[in-house]
Formats: sequence, C-alpha cells, structure tokens
Amino acid sequence: MSGVADETNTVPGPEPVTARILLVLVSLVASVLIGLALAARGGSATGKARDDGIVIGLSMDTLKEARWQADRDMFVRRAGELGAKVLVLAANSDDTVQVSDVEKLITNKVDVLVVVPHDGTAMAKAVTMAHEAGIPVIAYDRIIRDSDLDLYVSFDNERVGELQARFLVDHLPTPGKGRIVRIYGAKTDNNASQFKRGQDRVLEPYIARGDIVVVHEDWAEEWKPENAKRIVNAAITAAGSGIDAVLASNDGTAGGAIQALSEEGLAGKVLVTGQDADTVALQRIAAGTQAMTIYKPLKTLTRGAAELAVQVAAKRLVVARSTVDNGHGPVPAALYDVVTVTRDNLLDTVVRDGMATYDEVYRGIPEAQRPPRP
Repeated sequence: MSGVADETNTVPGPEPVTARILLVLVSLVASVLIGLALAARGGSATGKARDDGIVIGLSMDTLKEARWQADRDMFVRRAGELGAKVLVLAANSDDTVQVSDVEKLITNKVDVLVVVPHDGTAMAKAVTMAHEAGIPVIAYDRIIRDSDLDLYVSFDNERVGELQARFLVDHLPTPGKGRIVRIYGAKTDNNASQFKRGQDRVLEPYIARGDIVVVHEDWAEEWKPENAKRIVNAAITAAGSGIDAVLASNDGTAGGAIQALSEEGLAGKVLVTGQDADTVALQRIAAGTQAMTIYKPLKTLTRGAAELAVQVAAKRLVVARSTVDNGHGPVPAALYDVVTVTRDNLLDTVVRDGMATYDEVYRGIPEAQRPPRP
C-alpha cells in the first residue's frame, strides 16, 4: 500500500490531542511506506520525476456535467501554475473506455495517474496496470476499491451524508418526525455508499423509534435525474401526498425528485435535500423548491489534488492525515470539509467564493424578492 497527503492541504477539524497524536503516528508510518513504494516505482523518493517536466495523466469518468468540466479546468490550471502538464481523457461513463484511456496515458509515460473512476471496483485494473509501469495512482473524488491505491483525494463523503440527514431531521414539519423518501446514488459509485452511511448514522435512531418512516427508497442508476423521478413517482403512488421530505443524495437526483413533486403540485411543500451546489440547484434553493445543498469547495479540492499530484510525481515524501479502507486495506487520504448551503447563506458561501454569480443564483426571482447585492 502507498499514498500521500500533505498536511497543509487538508482542513483538520477539532479532535482530541490523543487522537491527533495517533493519527500523525499512523500517517508517518504510511509516509515511510509511500516513500519505499514510490522508489520502487520509478526511482528515488526525492527529486524531479523527469528531465522534461512533470506530466500528469487525468482519467475522468465524464465531462458531460458542468461540475466535472470545472474540476478539469481548475486542476489543469493549478498544475500548470506548478509547471506540470496534464493529459486529460474522458470515458463518457464507460468502464471499457476508461481502462483504454488509462492504457493510453501509461503509454504516454505520465509520471502520476489521477483517476475519477466511473466504477470504483472496475478501475482496480487501472491501478494494477499503472503500478506495473512504475506509475503511482491517485483516486480523485471517488475511491478505487480492492487495489493497492497510493492516495485518495476527496471530500469527507460520510460527513456529506450526515449533514444532509441532520438538516432533514431538524427541518421536518415536526422536527425529528415524518415520512420520507430516500434516493441513493449509483450503486457503482463508492461515494454513494459513503453518503448513505453518513445518512444512516443520523437517521437510524429515529427510524428505530418509528419517529421517521421511510415510505420508499431506491438507488438512482448512473445518478440520472430521470431515475430519481421514477423513484419519487413510485413513492407518490404508494404513499400519496403523505410525504414530508425527500433525502436526495445529490442535486441531479434532487432535480428529478422535484420534477415528480411538481407534477403533483407538491414542489416547495416537500423538503428536498441535495449536494454539489450546481447552479440550477442554487436557483431552486433561491426559489424555494429545494431546501439545501452541500457545497464542496471545488477550488480547494482541485488545487489540493493538483499540488499533491505534483508532489507524488516528483517522488517527494509527504504526510497523510487520514486513511480510508478501500477493501484492500487503509489508503492514505486527503479529505476536505464541506458546507451546508440554504437560502439563508447563498451569498456568504457560493456567491462569495465565485462558484456562481448573484445574477445566476437569483435568475427568475423578482428584484424585490432578492436579498441586497453583496
């Protein structure tokens, strides 16, 4: 096992001194293993990776969504600022294509491979191929399972689920009590399972007491809004209008849920959660049809990931602050914090950070109903 994470690129939360000491000790041990593994995969654990500059291979699941286009652009920009070149290939959510993309990047002799996996299990093959070529692998945003992965760079996905579920519990018409629909993400995406674990941690005591009843739940294949819409349609058929909230795991599935609710005249009356701070979701929050989203500061993630990729490519030894088990064993991880966004803090979060403009967020909202411009 090997992987790296730079303490300066993480956002540590409050933790007991004893826990912090143990974590650092574990991280230092991981770093020693990282150095040995990187040396075995292409030279010494220090110094420049190649004479013609660092080349990073970025294999992406898809570029069909605006979110992933933003990730690519910011990652490439930061890597360029550090003097690295990035070769980008996108697989259009096809595992066979993504494996082929990885083979192409290996053939181009990249110094490090950064992968946004479509299927976290299927891409274990990519890790094996890269390691056979002496190339370290970083999983970006979604972990690659059952593999000797070098590093996982993402947000704290279980924390995302906790925040979604906590908001729902606290904002039900009767806080802590109600009838809900649960929409999970794609079964092939390990993040979807992590979101669910975080949600379960909050919801299980309420469900066990019977205070919260899950009237319907299902996985939305490929995270597609139309699949989320079908889930909510089925829930409405089973439960009628007796639904208090929809726990949607991201903004795309939230959009599908809201479309189904709109057809029944329930949009804005049923609480709907989300995640990703997509512009269209921010517009729904401003309009009142979506209650919240989770903002994952992409600038923090992309810059941190690019900086770590350059350090790994240059065979520098750095310290991991966290680990995540991927089924093969603990993987050193850099996990970044997230923010709950509601109508009350749109200006202080996504607008302030430049992820969306004031006019984009409040498009369609009458001027008299908008908050003052910042």
